[in-house]
Amino acid sequence: MAGLAFQALPGFRDFSPGECAVRNYLFETWRSVARRFGFSEYETPILEDTALYLKKSGGELSSQLFRFEDQGGRDVTLRPEVTASLARLAAQHQRDFPKPLKWFEIGQCFRYEKPQKGRGREFHQFNVDILGEAGPVADAELISLAIETMLAFGFVEGDFVVRVSDREAWVAFARQHGVAEELIPDFLNVVDKIEREKPEALEAKLQSFGLTTGLVKGFIADPANASAAYNAIKDDLTARGLGAYLELDLSIVRGLAYYTGVVFEVFDSKKSMRAVAGGGRYDTLVSTISDGGVDLPATGFAMGDYVIRNLIEETTHANMQMQAWLQRQGAACDVYVVVADETKRGNALKLVTDLRRAGVSVDFPLIAGNVGKLFKRAEQSRARFALVVGNEYPQLKLKILSARSEESGDADSAVEWITGRLLEPDGPLLV
Repeated sequence: MAGLAFQALPGFRDFSPGECAVRNYLFETWRSVARRFGFSEYETPILEDTALYLKKSGGELSSQLFRFEDQGGRDVTLRPEVTASLARLAAQHQRDFPKPLKWFEIGQCFRYEKPQKGRGREFHQFNVDILGEAGPVADAELISLAIETMLAFGFVEGDFVVRVSDREAWVAFARQHGVAEELIPDFLNVVDKIEREKPEALEAKLQSFGLTTGLVKGFIADPANASAAYNAIKDDLTARGLGAYLELDLSIVRGLAYYTGVVFEVFDSKKSMRAVAGGGRYDTLVSTISDGGVDLPATGFAMGDYVIRNLIEETTHANMQMQAWLQRQGAACDVYVVVADETKRGNALKLVTDLRRAGVSVDFPLIAGNVGKLFKRAEQSRARFALVVGNEYPQLKLKILSARSEESGDADSAVEWITGRLLEPDGPLLV
């Protein structure tokens, strides 16, 4: 914009009050579902020792780090993902908690990649993990949580699907077809990009492992190649009434090298954008991070704010639910006090203080103003009520802004009167 010396860096975002309200909707939904599933919230720093991410990440991650030397000469990185930090934290403190650990975090991550739809260089992630349980029951619990999160956002069956695979099936395939053990991670990276790779490039890469596109795609297409873990997860989710959301898709591998078993991704059914969420089992990461000091099997997933917001906005019923929440929660205050007579400002300030102490969100004009303009300001604040303090004090008028109606009351009972009215529905809010 002309005349502005500084703007947000490419891929980074400002959050104006309206944008913060949308972010809060995402955060509150994430937090609500995690708590319903019995998960506890934790938090880790956004700045970590770079070695934490180089130890066992693989794929593109190492080239996307916001990495620098701090003033103490340390090689540090703004975290690109949370799982490595969680592994470090769990290794240090796991003895203090009963197993399994069911933990979640909502926090910022940073990756130096090209900003585009559904992707920025700074983003927020919902991270949910179970540590200390090696069986597929933990994977099923996480996938169930991912599904319930989508439903909590207003999506319905047919809007999305959870595509599940198992890296162990691919490791067995690679060994069966003579892929050298040290080349298996590279082979898995090729499979991970199979849907995005041009046919001739894919064929050339697979031939370097002694394989063909037909052989690999034939393996993907055969449901008999589903692992025992996948079948156990399917049975578990079917028992929960969630089996319809599950789909076997052996093309899902995921790029991070620390994944060891079942992996999954949540996609919109039209596949119009990148995965909404993804994760899987990482049974050896805690041991790797702790140099073998702690052996803790683990599984988890992450959901980013960019893609889920895009999908909500492009899905009519989910977007309507979000807009209804924003209407209810996006108001600056519950009550706007209109000081219609400046000689009563002191009385108005006492009412403001009493109402705020009673837990009511209250705003008022800091300086004198035309009463008509003050009512307009009340409507702009999206408050439910305008409380008028005028020359009739201690008699007060309460304007119900959505209904364009009013009622009267006494200042001595104003707190009880107004807090009681806030508990009653008043129809749609102003938009």
